[in-house]
Amino acid sequence: MVGVKSYGAYIPRYRINHNTIFSAVGFLGTFPPPGENAVANYDEDTLSMAVAAGMDCLNDVKRQNIGGIYLATTSQPYVLRQNSAIVAAALDLPNNLRTADFLGSSKSGTSALLSAFDAVKGGTSNVLVCASDCRVSKPGSSQEPLYGDGAAAILAGGEDIIATFEGYYSVSYDFPDRWKITSEKFEHAWEDRFIRDAGYTKIVPEAISGLLKKYNLAITDFSKIAFPDLYPREHAAIVKRLGAEPGQVQVSLLNKVGDTGVTSPLMMLVAALEDAKSGDKILIASFGNGSDAMFFQVTDNIKNIKNKRGVRKNLESKKELVSYEKYLAFRNLTPVELGMRGEIGFKTPMSTLFRERETVLALRGSRCKRCGTPQYPRQRICVNPECGAVDQMEGYRFSDRKGVLFTYTGDNLAASIDPPAIYGFVDFDGGGRFWFDITDCDLESIKVGMPVEMTFRRRYVDESGGVYGYSWKAMPVRA
Repeated sequence: MVGVKSYGAYIPRYRINHNTIFSAVGFLGTFPPPGENAVANYDEDTLSMAVAAGMDCLNDVKRQNIGGIYLATTSQPYVLRQNSAIVAAALDLPNNLRTADFLGSSKSGTSALLSAFDAVKGGTSNVLVCASDCRVSKPGSSQEPLYGDGAAAILAGGEDIIATFEGYYSVSYDFPDRWKITSEKFEHAWEDRFIRDAGYTKIVPEAISGLLKKYNLAITDFSKIAFPDLYPREHAAIVKRLGAEPGQVQVSLLNKVGDTGVTSPLMMLVAALEDAKSGDKILIASFGNGSDAMFFQVTDNIKNIKNKRGVRKNLESKKELVSYEKYLAFRNLTPVELGMRGEIGFKTPMSTLFRERETVLALRGSRCKRCGTPQYPRQRICVNPECGAVDQMEGYRFSDRKGVLFTYTGDNLAASIDPPAIYGFVDFDGGGRFWFDITDCDLESIKVGMPVEMTFRRRYVDESGGVYGYSWKAMPVRA
């Protein structure tokens, strides 16, 4: 028996209202429907969001038991350097695991999940699937008010299953709705009517109907049905054509988060599992160069799932991004003057990055075996003046530790897309102190003693060397 062991999700703090977009580029003829999209902060991207969703998924899971990690995305930072390996390092997963990137289609999320279940059936212990997309669209395009940023994570395993994987049905087409070659920043799209009428309204029903026929099921057997709500009117028509009742349909996230690409089916699965009870059957389907339809049955173990942010809590924790100009700056779609300090360049020392990967990417320090005092970064000599043990250290992960802000500074002179740059010292619960940049906050909202948590972010872009630099920052604890 294989299935879902745990789940997690991440939705960025910022949301941009469609009216804000319309007020800036409406003269181009863009008339978005009501709603808002989730927008990644300037220091977020596909990998940082995947790590956040993975952290949510693994908060009650022993990481040494993870046997693989698959990353699904259409907006990977690296073309040559395995993106899933970076996520694995940031999550402090063991080195003896399988990593793979699933790219090129918005169907990649369900493709990765199917491959994870196959790997578990083949003997791999547990496989973490992270689906994450942070797509950049042209200002004024039809994609701009449609696309939203977000990530979801599903842990596939063979024991302590909260939802058994019962079956699937897949169809594949070289359907040329959207495309982009390696050297391009923006995607191309064919006429919307073609995507809707020749693709969406035909391919998704074909996959779902194929699943029902393959396993001799009726659509009324399912408690929840979820597939991307790209076209609300046609989405409702597909539901009606299949014979489902409106109450069976998973609530759409289109006007709250946007179309999250590869993430969409997995995020809807997470949302369905948040409200599921034992015995429920859940059907999810994807869309992109075909479709994967999958169904699950919830077990009694669902009641053991606790301490997840999931979709619900991420939706509740938000801040409106009222400036379209700041949105463009966050996306690197407009030049921004950062002053002389922003012009200082350097070349990333890759050999040093590899040697210090646990310190930089995994936020791993050390803890004294003799007195239990933790330190970051790792040291040979215990910092406790009453101990001073030498070479008596063991690895200690700080990324999943909360803390409080000991002191902070707002720096208007530092180069920052979102000034002032804020940084300060964090006292970790259980011991340890270090200074970090502070993100996802306003200077007026923070104070000494404020609870904080760690978040994996993109620290810099080394354009001359073609390197994205990542490390951990502190942020106020989200609800």
